[in-house]
Amino acid sequence: MSKPGFVSGSVSPPGEEGQAAERPLARTRSFTRRGGRMPERHHRALADHSEQYVIDVPRKEASTEPIDGYHVDMEQVFGRTAPLVVEIGSGAGDQVVHAAAENPGTDFIALEVWRPGIAQTISKAVHAGVTNVRLIEIDASEALDRLFAPGSVAEVWTFFPDPWPKSKHHKRRLVQPGFAEVVADVLVPGGTWRLATDWADYAWQMRDVVEGSPRFDNPHVGRLADPGDPDVDPEGARGGFAPRFEGRTTTRFENKGLKVERVVRDLAVTRAN
Repeated sequence: MSKPGFVSGSVSPPGEEGQAAERPLARTRSFTRRGGRMPERHHRALADHSEQYVIDVPRKEASTEPIDGYHVDMEQVFGRTAPLVVEIGSGAGDQVVHAAAENPGTDFIALEVWRPGIAQTISKAVHAGVTNVRLIEIDASEALDRLFAPGSVAEVWTFFPDPWPKSKHHKRRLVQPGFAEVVADVLVPGGTWRLATDWADYAWQMRDVVEGSPRFDNPHVGRLADPGDPDVDPEGARGGFAPRFEGRTTTRFENKGLKVERVVRDLAVTRAN
């Protein structure tokens, strides 16, 4: 039986990757499933609060993708009209819950495929008493433009996406030219796409993708993220990175990178009118 607020079978349980062959093949996946058993308190969070915090998206038969023509009705979900921020890959929810608490006049939707992370996010949201955040259990690479109407999102956040460090796996990285087009479609004119990573070569790729798209303007052209970048960046002193986003709280993903002295590089680009 599925948990309240979830579509049964939409994500393989941890350790059951072998069952994926029973489902139709989706497009190249941009994430790695992180498994592990959930403690009882997280099961309780799902059972008790998912109806409030999780948006139950109608899916295509035997698929994780939303049905054609479906868009989330924000006014119905939140009971108001407010600026919308979408976080892609919310993990354990530290960022989205922190942002929701700090910005009660803004609505937040987190897209995440890791069910234990969804449960942790719900627990944190309940503890913080925030009501302006919702979660959808889905892969953003196949659903962003299906979930949100064109020009309906104020900001999209992509913080520390799976870096797929091996060269042969770079095609699995989320931030690609095609995905940039999708993000541009859902953003309002002048809306912001914020990104961050602690993997240097992924930072260069992100920078090249957003600056290579005519649909985005980069107000930080030429800005270095680190004084040593000209020696390591394949493009030398090209730069293009934003100052650290003040609204981004420090998560365990960032701390892991900082512990091994990796430089965190931010990007913040706006959709061209």
